[in-house]
Amino acid sequence: VQLQASGGGLVQAGGSLRLSCTASGRTFSTYTLAWFRQAPGKEREFVAVTWSNGNTVYRDSVKGRFTFSRDNVKSTVYLQMNSLKPEDTAVYYCAATQKWSGIRSAGYDYWGQGTLVTVSS
Repeated sequence: VQLQASGGGLVQAGGSLRLSCTASGRTFSTYTLAWFRQAPGKEREFVAVTWSNGNTVYRDSVKGRFTFSRDNVKSTVYLQMNSLKPEDTAVYYCAATQKWSGIRSAGYDYWGQGTLVTVSS
């Protein structure tokens, strides 16, 4: 499985960005998919996860601002990020696994290359 992430960039606080992550593989609809992020000098942290049944969980600090969606026809997931804050600045990674997984990065087998999001104050 290969993941290709895109959509990062520079935005002012309060602005929006939409990240995309396209996956190879024939069984995309069964994947557990997630977004993680890593800010400079910090550990990688969980952002959101979606399972094949459509359920989605977000980290508390992004609830109400970020929306994670998937398009099984296009084998693509999206992270719509609104009301961005400087503390959202990080490299964002999409991750996938063909098993059930949750908020721990160790549970994911496949990773995209990362896309940088910079939010200026």
